[in-house]
Amino acid sequence: MNSKILLDGLTFSEGPRWHEGRLWFSDMQDQKVYALDLDGKAEIIVEVPNNPSGLGWTTNGDLLIVSMLDHRLLKFDGTKLVEVADLSHLAKVACNDMVVDADGYAYIGNFGFTLNTGEEPKTTNLIGVSPEGEVKELATDMMFPNGTIITHDKKSLVVAETFGGRLTAFDINADKSLSNRRVWAQLDGYVPDGIALDPSGDIWVATPNQPVVIRVKEGGEIIDT
Repeated sequence: MNSKILLDGLTFSEGPRWHEGRLWFSDMQDQKVYALDLDGKAEIIVEVPNNPSGLGWTTNGDLLIVSMLDHRLLKFDGTKLVEVADLSHLAKVACNDMVVDADGYAYIGNFGFTLNTGEEPKTTNLIGVSPEGEVKELATDMMFPNGTIITHDKKSLVVAETFGGRLTAFDINADKSLSNRRVWAQLDGYVPDGIALDPSGDIWVATPNQPVVIRVKEGGEIIDT
């Protein structure tokens, strides 16, 4: 596969989502959210003082942003940032990636422990936030829940457990709760981070411990690198 650089000079780009013909992403440690077209033209959408990460959209098109260091879900309406929900009672360290469903319900991960300090990895939870700002703990014992997707049939959520070396799936219930936890793919030797669904239902996985992106079938077969 061929690749090309669309934009450089970034600090720590995270949380990419394709939306309305552009690639939206957070430059986490430079505290900016960008939208980028395929010609490399970038627009700074908003600055987020406590490090933006996961992105999504409400049903009326407002941008949702995970604010990492102060453990909040924010909304940007094109003019101002407002708080949708405070996650600090459930997320004790940095929040990270997110997926938002067609109803505006957000599924949000968090680190669970402090990186780069020598602290031993600890399990944490997956958090749900309704459009009205109601916060719920949806799953526990997650090992650094990170990149997250919803399958094409809207019936399953798949989460990259970065320090677990696996993609973990759940059924999405009518009330947005999760059940039937299972390993979608065990990826020994890889550190799954950002993930994206392809049209066939396979999942692309970014692996920061190796300079590759892999495409994985349910069950763990790697079919593209």
